[in-house]
Parts: sequence; structure tokens; C-alpha cells
Amino acid sequence: MSMTAEQRQALLVELLQQHILGELTQGQMLKRLRKEVLGFSQTRYAELVGVSRRTLTGIEQDKGSQVQSIIDKVFKPLGMKSGLTPIHPHVARHVMNISSSKITEN
Repeated sequence: MSMTAEQRQALLVELLQQHILGELTQGQMLKRLRKEVLGFSQTRYAELVGVSRRTLTGIEQDKGSQVQSIIDKVFKPLGMKSGLTPIHPHVARHVMNISSSKITEN
């Protein structure tokens, strides 16, 4: 089943919120986006972004320590790059509430 643009955006927002709140790891988020938004296998996605399947597997399983440029490379086709995330959920909720209110004001 293919997703509409609105469904893709809603899923992306939901997964980002879960990640920011510490409910979803970076690897789990990448795997869900790769499968649910793009419908790509690991092999196909690894070829698309120019990394080995083994590297992609490691990222999705949150194993090892990948350099920032590799992380950004695998998230770029999804319209994202990695950045700083609050480690305390209450701070993340506060930041998301401020962002939401500023968006609705504009």
C-alpha cells in the first residue's frame, strides 16, 4: 500500500516525536522510515545512499559508533539530518510545545 504525502508527513512527525522523547532510537526510526515510507529493502536503500548493507544494518540496530557524515548520509533521502536531542523527556516536551505554538501562530 502506498502512502499519501500527508500520511508520510504524519508518520515522520510521529516518529520524530517518539525519537525526541526517547521512545524510539535513531536506528529504529530509520528502519521504520525505510520500510514504511519508502518500502525499500536494506540492500536497495544501502545502494541508494552509498553505504554498505552491513553499515546500514549496524545503524538500524544501534550498534557501533557511526561518524556523523554517515548518519546524515542515510537520513538525507528521508529529508532529515541528525542533530542534538534533549536527554530529558520533560525538556523535549517543552521544546515541542513551544515549536507547535509558534507554528500555529504563523
